[in-house]
Amino acid sequence: MKFLFDSDTWQEIYGSIRKNKGRTIITIIGVLWGIFLLVVLLGAARGMENGFNKLFGSFATNSVFVWTQSTDTPFKGFQKGRRFELTFNDIDVLKREYTDEIKLLAPRNQTNNLLIKDFKSGSFRVSGDYPVLDQIQKKNLMYGRFLNENDILSKAKVCVISEDIYKQLFDKDEKPIGQYIKINSINYKVIGVYKPSNSINFDGDCAYIPFTTFQKVYNTANKVDWMMITANEGVDIKQMEKDILLTLKILHRVHPEDKRAFGSVNLGVEIGKVTGFLTGMQFLTWFIGIATLIAGVFAIGNILLITVKERTKEIGIRRAIGATPKEIKQQIILESVFLTTIAGMLGIIFGGLVLFLIDHFLGQGPDATFVNPTVNIPIIMIAFATLVFLGTLIGLIPAHMATVVRPIEALREE
Repeated sequence: MKFLFDSDTWQEIYGSIRKNKGRTIITIIGVLWGIFLLVVLLGAARGMENGFNKLFGSFATNSVFVWTQSTDTPFKGFQKGRRFELTFNDIDVLKREYTDEIKLLAPRNQTNNLLIKDFKSGSFRVSGDYPVLDQIQKKNLMYGRFLNENDILSKAKVCVISEDIYKQLFDKDEKPIGQYIKINSINYKVIGVYKPSNSINFDGDCAYIPFTTFQKVYNTANKVDWMMITANEGVDIKQMEKDILLTLKILHRVHPEDKRAFGSVNLGVEIGKVTGFLTGMQFLTWFIGIATLIAGVFAIGNILLITVKERTKEIGIRRAIGATPKEIKQQIILESVFLTTIAGMLGIIFGGLVLFLIDHFLGQGPDATFVNPTVNIPIIMIAFATLVFLGTLIGLIPAHMATVVRPIEALREE
């Protein structure tokens, strides 16, 4: 190992690099580009994944949303274009038939109404819901609580409002809990204020009231506008959606092949598509990064082969005055390792700088595309160690070429 600390060795390496500045810079850039791409692409992929998780963070991702539309196929005496509604009978049947598959089921009714407090007002969505909604789509409460079972049983005139509704109807720093607002000319007691999360939000700014209260006030009787269904762990969410829609078609006398009668969104399937895309992107990132790394390392091998060719006479002189093949080989390998190390460190530094800039310009705010685009330190260290290892291996080729030349032949080389 003492050759590592030999000043003559490093002077010769420095001299070789200085004589071939252009080629050395191009070679370093080639290797630098490989690890730079690997760092940036892996970080960007992580940032996209974090952004995706943030988007769906408050939702139970294995959920299906179902609502009715109009039929597109005549069936059992009913004409095409028939409209119909979901009912509580549907809810009871689904809970009974799919006990093992369904974890949570939230029937929902919604409308738009004018909300009034004193002399302030605004038009917002009003949603009749059960407490189970908070398990499917978690609410980030600023004040108070969400709806509970007592509110449902007593048909209480209480509401949970969004932060924007609070800001529009209440004075700054005014305490909202326990105060009353008017919805459809009826007083409702505010029991909670929630802050909209940065994740996907189907309701927007909304006032939540007990489902039973909504039924009574808006005279919806047995009607259900739409439902949110969350599956148990391990359930095939796509198959469950098909089975549920088929059951609902049977209940409402809809043709089994009718594609328009029911509308549905399968959050699990949509998330699966994005997850598959992210997995493919990560695979492509590794492939491109590693391929570029290898190409850069081969570039170092080529430049060293050229250098050895140009230094044939010099190597012959060193052999003639007593340098052993081992010493010649060590110097060539050390030069290869030195170049790959410098290129690797610069690639990691520049890659980290680019990720910092991405986070600064694209990773902040509620609409951030890349959230915290980072790469794990162990991955960086493995990539760097691999680069140095490949640099050592590739250095063996020119090192071997340098030692097989006989001193007398090398001295004759012009």
